[in-house]
Amino acid sequence: HPSVLETCHYLETRGYSVTYLPVDEDGRIDPEDLEKNITEKTAIISIMHGNNEIGTIQDIRTIGEIAKKHGIIFHTDAVQTLGKIPIDVQRDNIDLLSLSAHKLYAPKGIGAIYIRKGTKMHGLIHGGHQETNRRAGTENIAGIVALGKACEISIRDMEAETIHLQKIKEKLKNGLLEKIPKLRINSPEKNCLPTTLNIGFAGVEGEAMLINLDLKGIAVSTGSACSSGSTEPSHVLKAINTPVEFAQSSLRFSFGRFTTVEDIDYVLETLPPIVEKLRSMSPLWSG
Repeated sequence: HPSVLETCHYLETRGYSVTYLPVDEDGRIDPEDLEKNITEKTAIISIMHGNNEIGTIQDIRTIGEIAKKHGIIFHTDAVQTLGKIPIDVQRDNIDLLSLSAHKLYAPKGIGAIYIRKGTKMHGLIHGGHQETNRRAGTENIAGIVALGKACEISIRDMEAETIHLQKIKEKLKNGLLEKIPKLRINSPEKNCLPTTLNIGFAGVEGEAMLINLDLKGIAVSTGSACSSGSTEPSHVLKAINTPVEFAQSSLRFSFGRFTTVEDIDYVLETLPPIVEKLRSMSPLWSG
């Protein structure tokens, strides 16, 4: 995620060396490759738990074991997974875990980080003594309370919600495959978040589909929500070697607690004619 990548780029300007690991066609790193790239200077391993664009879930338990074996701090970005799939910081040997409230239906502008006792941290903002000197500034009490309640609800409803999300995700995927030819499912078949489905449509620009869907009241994205204004192909799709014809013609569908079967029916009714119309006007489409 850019929140980690851009931090890494900044650290490189300060003289730090960063190793970027490749991924397979499902967007998953090879734990053996990770271990092979560890040196005596390795200070931290940061691996995203669940990808925000294609939904890939990484094997953080194995990664945590490797980090512990070598005495290296292990951080995971769990923004996409917290409240969606079980996480156990003790079992998975996680030292640092970051999360964001709005992914759990709590207000925007509040997040949290789990820090294993004994892990040394520099203060993020210097000034007052709030957050045990880690982040100066008056706490957002209402946001904190809301995040806590959202966590309670997500744990309580996780099993039922997962069943619902898997059902509507499969309905959309199978429906689109049935109605529209020449699609590419960019999300992995196994070990994938139930909240995310990424699909490529041959012969159509992703932005054109996005605009047409928006006019019909359907909200999707062509990549990360953090880079919605970019026309560049997603770095995630590049990393999994997505063919050129699909790199700029992919849409990310996101599902949540309030997504209904009727919503999916509406997309299945609305999207196929849009794709057909755009393909009929596209010089990239050969039929």
